[in-house]
Amino acid sequence: MAGDVKDKADQGAPDAFSQLVESARQPHARPSFGGGQLERRSISEQVANRILAMIKSGNLRPADRLPTEAQMGIAFGISRPPLREALKALTLMGVLESRQGGRYTVTDLSPSRLVAPFNVMLSNNDYDVGEHFEARTVVDLELVRYCAERATPEERQRIYQHAIDGRSFYQDPVAFRLLDIEFHQSLNDAAGNRLLTALAQSLYDIGLEVRRIASAQPGNIEKSVGQHIEVAEAVMAHDAAAAVAAYRRHLEHVRDTTLAVLEMDRQD
Repeated sequence: MAGDVKDKADQGAPDAFSQLVESARQPHARPSFGGGQLERRSISEQVANRILAMIKSGNLRPADRLPTEAQMGIAFGISRPPLREALKALTLMGVLESRQGGRYTVTDLSPSRLVAPFNVMLSNNDYDVGEHFEARTVVDLELVRYCAERATPEERQRIYQHAIDGRSFYQDPVAFRLLDIEFHQSLNDAAGNRLLTALAQSLYDIGLEVRRIASAQPGNIEKSVGQHIEVAEAVMAHDAAAAVAAYRRHLEHVRDTTLAVLEMDRQD
């Protein structure tokens, strides 16, 4: 009877899944991570990693529809609860999306989709300024270095124009914030790395409410604009080291003004 169920499930499974079914049917030792029976969470993680491995190898591609939960449960040899946990995790990661009828489909796997849950994770009440700007330092400085090395003449000119345009917005924080987004995006785009750009954008979006308040504090816009111009001038000169140094000073300024706003909020 069990064999009949397996045969029926296999008939509806796509080719990309047949390898997994055959592998699951072979006798093998259960993995051990320090002894004892695997917890349900560990099983879910293993299933999620198995599906990710199939996507990485090309066995599953964007727009491929996964088999039913019943078929996957048979292939993996697990019950539905841990399977559903794995599918939910992959959906939150942006790797899968649920369609009508309860079937899951592999997404387009674009960088912006893959980092979306990352942004949500870091935008909660546990916001840590030190961690945030440490991460921005790692990602943003590398993008600025690439930008200075790779940008086209047109991209360099656009970056410089955004920087000097900021002089017109010393008294208009809202307009400056819009220009600030364009300035940073132009740097990221010119770096030519879509995944790092997506990460940088997610990191930029964290703590925006605090930075909105900081930008309205006297003198902060003028200082930011001056630092933008320093970065842009170094990019125009193809001087990666100077661009990175100027951008680091800018990040330190943004970090310090963010901390100042949070301190004012605590005192209130």
